[in-house]
This record gives sequence, C-alpha cells and structure tokens, in this order.
Amino acid sequence: MAEKFRKILVPVNGNHAGEGAIRLACQMAKESKAQICALHVIEVGQELPLDADVNNDAGEEILTSIESLAKEEKCRVIAEYVQARHAGPAIVREAHERGYEVIVMGIPYKRRFGQFTLGDTSSHILKHASCPVMVVREKPAPGRSSYGLRAETIP
Repeated sequence: MAEKFRKILVPVNGNHAGEGAIRLACQMAKESKAQICALHVIEVGQELPLDADVNNDAGEEILTSIESLAKEEKCRVIAEYVQARHAGPAIVREAHERGYEVIVMGIPYKRRFGQFTLGDTSSHILKHASCPVMVVREKPAPGRSSYGLRAETIP
C-alpha cells in the first residue's frame, strides 16, 4: 500500500516538468485529502537586500497557471512565493519548517556531454531534503531518444 501524505510541496519555476509534478500531486491529494502548496522561489541577487521589492510578474503568472492546472485536475492548490538567494536551500528550508511530508518536483530532461544531468536546484533538494522527494522527469524532446540520439524512421 502506498504511503499517504497529508502535506505536499511542489516547487514550480514555469517549466513543463512542473506541470507534471502538479498533476501527480493532485492525484496523490485526491487519494489522501492532502494539502498541496505550489512554491515559486524568486532568486534575489547578492547586490540587493533579500527583502528588496522585486518585480514578480513572471512568478505571479507561473502561480496563476499552476492554479488553473490544479482546477482542471479538480484539486485545490495553495500558491505561494518566497524570496531567497538560491532556490534549492529555500525549498528545503520551507519543506522542513512547514512540515511538508513529501516534495514532488518536476525536472526538465537535460543532457550534457551525452549524459542526463540534474540542475543545481534539483541536486540540492535531492541531497538535503529531510522528507521524501518524488521526481517527475519530462519526456525527451520530440525526435530524440532517451539516449540522446536522433530518432529516425527507416522506410
């Protein structure tokens, strides 16, 4: 039997993989009546104070899109944002301090030097989160196999 989580944190940054994470979190929440929080981190550069008044139009758009997606999935999502120097530590801190029981995160399919790679934020969360982390990886780009080779049809 799958573990039932009551509090689910879904970090979002506007990539398509985040949509997959929200869809999975909604499925999980329907089974367990869990609370879902979609969290967007606004990274503030070192040249500004952490509480600087920064433009968050893009973040608001991301969160509005996530709320619409959740509505399509017939689930409720609390959409929030925080300001931090780096997204990874901020997400880990929020999950720990607010008692989230699982982080469900979407990651893009990235290859570097022929190998699948994780970004700094994903790596940090996987290494440092105090709760389980579920990863939803987006599919490789059309025309590419998971090995990074061009997929061609031979007549």
